[in-house]
Amino acid sequence: MGAKVKIEGKTAIIKGTKKLYGTKVTATDLRGGASMVLAGLFAKGTTKVDNIEYILRGYEGLDEKLKSLGAEIYKI
Repeated sequence: MGAKVKIEGKTAIIKGTKKLYGTKVTATDLRGGASMVLAGLFAKGTTKVDNIEYILRGYEGLDEKLKSLGAEIYKI
């Protein structure tokens, strides 16, 4: 999505960016998946989130709630 991530042992060093860019990402857990959805909403372009089962299990109706706030989001 544009950020630079460097892993050192158990630490992730993240250098942000002024813009995020849509891409294909994977939800590996509940909160991480929700974070990918939110980052995708702010990103320029389209973001596709795989493994949404985590998100759906923890955040019922998230897509509809975000749509009610004006988000362009689709569950397929």
